[in-house]
Amino acid sequence: MTSRYRAPEGVNSLTPRRRTVVKAAAAAAALAAPLAAALPARAAGEAPAFLHGVASGDPLPDGVLLWTRVTPTAEAIPGSGLGPDTEVAWTVAKDKALTNIVAKGSLTATAASDHTVKADIRGLEPATDYWFRFSADGTDSPVARTRTAPAADAAVPGLRFGVVSCANWEAGYFSSYRHLAARGDLDAWLHLGDYIYEYGTGEYGTRGTVVRQTSPTHEILTLADYRTRHGKYKTDPDLQALHHKAPVVAIWDDHEFANDAWSGGAENHTEGAEGTWAARQAAARQAYFEWMPVRPALAGTTYRRLRFGKLADLSLLDLRSFRSQQASTASGSVDDPDRTITGRAQLDWLKAGLKASDTTWRLVGNSVMISPFAIGSLSADLFKPLAKLLGLPEEGIALNTDQWDGYTDDRRELLAHLRTNAIRNTVFLTGDIHMAWANDVPVDAGTYPLSASAATEFVVTSVTSDNLDDIVKVPEGTVSAIAAPVIRAANRHVHWVDTDRHGYGVLDITADRAQMDYYVVSDRTNVNATSSWTRSYRTRTGTQKVERTYDPV
Repeated sequence: MTSRYRAPEGVNSLTPRRRTVVKAAAAAAALAAPLAAALPARAAGEAPAFLHGVASGDPLPDGVLLWTRVTPTAEAIPGSGLGPDTEVAWTVAKDKALTNIVAKGSLTATAASDHTVKADIRGLEPATDYWFRFSADGTDSPVARTRTAPAADAAVPGLRFGVVSCANWEAGYFSSYRHLAARGDLDAWLHLGDYIYEYGTGEYGTRGTVVRQTSPTHEILTLADYRTRHGKYKTDPDLQALHHKAPVVAIWDDHEFANDAWSGGAENHTEGAEGTWAARQAAARQAYFEWMPVRPALAGTTYRRLRFGKLADLSLLDLRSFRSQQASTASGSVDDPDRTITGRAQLDWLKAGLKASDTTWRLVGNSVMISPFAIGSLSADLFKPLAKLLGLPEEGIALNTDQWDGYTDDRRELLAHLRTNAIRNTVFLTGDIHMAWANDVPVDAGTYPLSASAATEFVVTSVTSDNLDDIVKVPEGTVSAIAAPVIRAANRHVHWVDTDRHGYGVLDITADRAQMDYYVVSDRTNVNATSSWTRSYRTRTGTQKVERTYDPV
């Protein structure tokens, strides 16, 4: 999610100001304390422990990727580089009691991989529930459920995915994960980016209150830092619960690295003072693939494709590793054909995959909004908090250049490809913007609806990260009641936008329609927050249009 430092009173918020940085040497000297804070204390000599739960991801028709992290000794905490090699056994069964075992094996967890392990299991049956467990030196992990994808040629009656993004630890509790875990009906869940945040404590939006402190407390820069932050997140009970109930399909956005990351740097990175961007990016990538049940994909990034029978395929994008630097103004540079958000190879891969697809639905896991979003017509009282949320100067820029709006040549090429080749039923699934949206994706927003729509887009709000009411510190719904009608008036392809609430989505797909049910949580600062359905939108096959429906699936 794009966001900037909020200037204190008397400081010009248009002038970039670096956050306080703990230099690498100081961080290393003080490493033990923040690392230890990431985990519950364990007595010396205690047996190995699975303190970070277990997880599965990237389901295939014949397999799934299993993940865990073992803590073999008290000092072997995330990022420490300490602890002995430890054999970790895994077991996969068709029943929760693990009596009908179908596969087993073992791996070695080492300090070199931060004592994380991944088992890429094959030889399983398609569209089947399995349960799995890890064991080390007499200690067993929790038992978790996973599920394989349908066979590639299977006629699948329906699919159901949880959809989430943008979980800031310090802003509140991850109740959205808990409520998705409680459903028990998910084939998988999609995380569309910002699984972690890189900021130091108190540096990123929490309505001025740190609900729970992150670790390490400084902005993360090194491999040890990124490992420690991932470890902290994996101690969250609601996140563990969801990982224990269904496989995840994840992509990264900027905060897995640093704010507004691009191929050569980031807004929240000072070259030299914080080391090189290349080193920081490499550390973030390594920690991500160590700690996430994600297969390193094409070019060692997160863009890849999964198939779910004849019903849907899912193209997953990496919109950080190859992009040009964000445009600094709303001038013609956003239309420069030499600037890219995808990179040439990824865009060609996406276009080829969409054209060759023989499934009913073509889903695209997309970390930043592809639908045009004109915000220059908003009044100052709405524009300024929105500019803070999006990380824009509060004067003079009428669009968010971190989204596809800042890379219009790539967007035109992709949408023209969909229209020229009559590629139907393309649905973009998006996070990042900390608001919920239901959009048509017009070929030309300036002439919509005459120019028609090439695709549709469902955008989910944040799990906890600040949205508009948090920025201006007013009661939930206050801003949206005013902003939503203005946004829709200026963007006729937007069917609905909720600028204020936190929550998640449930995507349900049949041959006839793809429907997103939007859910909100009652209070991100309440560990026992409740969840309620708020809206549903669908796109019916062949229409490339969004319409409201009045019941969740």
